[in-house]
Amino acid sequence: MNNLQAVIFDLDGTLIDSMGIWVKVDVEYLTRRGIPATPDLFSNVPAGNSFHELAHYVKNRFDLPDSIETICQEWTDMVKEHYENDIELKAGVRELLEYLRASHIKMAIGTSNSSLLTEAVLVNNGIRDFFEVITTGDQNLRGKPYPDIFLTAAADLNVMPENCLVVEDTLAGARSAAAAGMKVIAIEEDESKKDWPDIEKIAIFSAKEIIDISNFIKNLSRY
Repeated sequence: MNNLQAVIFDLDGTLIDSMGIWVKVDVEYLTRRGIPATPDLFSNVPAGNSFHELAHYVKNRFDLPDSIETICQEWTDMVKEHYENDIELKAGVRELLEYLRASHIKMAIGTSNSSLLTEAVLVNNGIRDFFEVITTGDQNLRGKPYPDIFLTAAADLNVMPENCLVVEDTLAGARSAAAAGMKVIAIEEDESKKDWPDIEKIAIFSAKEIIDISNFIKNLSRY
């Protein structure tokens, strides 16, 4: 990939350690309504996993009377304090962002999370200014594994998809980036371990640590 112009990052599980919080939110949200949170809770989610699409899925699966807006707001209220205060960056993230900036490579966020929570955690960790574009799951876009989020981010960056690299931790995210015509780098995350063999088939590189991704990007001219 000799013409790398932009790197688009997923957020949760990629740049920040937050996946465990969402598992707790799912359980607590359903428990409040007397519904058991079974291990297969999200195993049959149809294509599209944006913030709003997951709310639709939960509402329909459990025949909830709450509106989509009410569900999304309750989820947001449950995690907002964490995103504003105590969710931290993964080791090596800041150094990677600084390298990309020094190399004049554009950066964007492409996440299924909401814009409010995305902005909150980026600001709290002092990295908001690294990103020219933030594309989120509460915009009017189809969620991952559809390519919409990444294609929108690339268009807003004014970069062709083939000149973008995506860093992802989920199978839906990797498929989304591949469908957008972008190269994928995968970062291992506990919540995606069951999908790791399939993720590795899509990615041009996979790693357990951000520092390994940094080293790979620095040597991309070889590939």
